[in-house]
Amino acid sequence: MTERIKELLNDKNYTEIKKLLADENSADIATLLEELSESEMTVVFRLLSKEYAAEAFSYMSPDAKSQLIDAFTNSELSAVLSELYIDDTVDLVEEMPASVVKRILANTDPETRSEINRLLKYPSDSTGSIMTTEFVTLGEEMTTEEALEYLRSCGVDKETIYTCYVTRKTKLIGVVTVRDMLVASKSATMAEIMETNVISVSVYDTALETARVFDKYDFLAIPAVDDENRLVGIVTVDDAIDVMRNAASDDISVMAAVTPTKGRTYLRTGVFELVLVRVPWLLLLMISSALTGGIITSFEASLGAMPILTAYIPMLMDTGGNAGGQASATIVRGLALGEIAGRDILRIVWKEARVSIICGIILSIANFAKMLLIDKMLLGNESITLSVATAVCMTLAITVIIAKIVGCSLPIGAKKLGLDPAVMASPFITTIVDALALVAYFNISVRIIEGMM
Repeated sequence: MTERIKELLNDKNYTEIKKLLADENSADIATLLEELSESEMTVVFRLLSKEYAAEAFSYMSPDAKSQLIDAFTNSELSAVLSELYIDDTVDLVEEMPASVVKRILANTDPETRSEINRLLKYPSDSTGSIMTTEFVTLGEEMTTEEALEYLRSCGVDKETIYTCYVTRKTKLIGVVTVRDMLVASKSATMAEIMETNVISVSVYDTALETARVFDKYDFLAIPAVDDENRLVGIVTVDDAIDVMRNAASDDISVMAAVTPTKGRTYLRTGVFELVLVRVPWLLLLMISSALTGGIITSFEASLGAMPILTAYIPMLMDTGGNAGGQASATIVRGLALGEIAGRDILRIVWKEARVSIICGIILSIANFAKMLLIDKMLLGNESITLSVATAVCMTLAITVIIAKIVGCSLPIGAKKLGLDPAVMASPFITTIVDALALVAYFNISVRIIEGMM
């Protein structure tokens, strides 16, 4: 499709481009536009109808939006903004640099500008920051016939009309769906057919907490209320999906020791920007890894007397890191999904301790057999003695136990301190486990080997 569009642009066959795009989904058009050059993207965007263009615009990346805004005339920008839902406009304002924001606000009507400023006052990670104020409210005395007629007149400007909210002096008292109204009699009032057991969220809840409510109840939209149960806005499922996707993306970045690049895809992130988000972590981990070097140096005499011990350091460190990574990934996922909480730490540590003991024993037995049967007998490595194999395998079991307990407890500890649990994932856990594994290894080796000599 992209190549075909480029060919048509070269031929200036704009009529055919319109026909090609007429039946495409807005999200697909947004993807296609981002695959074009800046000049080509601007031309194709201008060929779209006003409503279609706004929909595609809302799906585009911040970089692509910024490029289009720079190319827009004030009238074009005003036309696009007038078709965007208020929450999408707020997202746009949050994504753009100050110079672009100034132009965006200058091309919105006073009412929209006031609404944008109000929503921007909520914390960036709160439900209030992702909600929309374009929803349908109904009076409790309205009949279904009146309500449906009202929907026909105002529904075109609302983000969703399938779920409507019944209020009394702006306070939320019930919820009713279009299906409820269609199957009820024309004379039935909203008070008679509405669901009064309304599940709502606070505008001050975190956006991630609200996203979990969607995951639990499978709603299409959830009302957001203030401290006095006044209906302030609604959060739709598409915004909840964005929140969960961004949270997962950030966690993956942090677990890999990379500072998240907000709103920018990999290919659209510059080389120096990638360097800036990676180098600080690499420096920190490099400095912390110097601890393991210091431990090895302090046992230099033992290594000199028994050089074979050095050969098994990578295996012990890697196994410890892998074991800790397994535990931390499981706990970080559980915390992210709300399956576990800080109060569960004792239960979690007890469970991971039992798991680690069994895993440690199995790995130690397998490694003991491998060292004596393959390394010593098959490969003829005479440096491997019973004492060396015993020291290595005992350390292996202890390393796995330490790694899994550290791996499960650090993310929970971070959560209790108000930090992102993902920060305490693989890189830091690996460094800590490496240091503890080496201390255990050399101390065990010295005692066992000296005892057997």
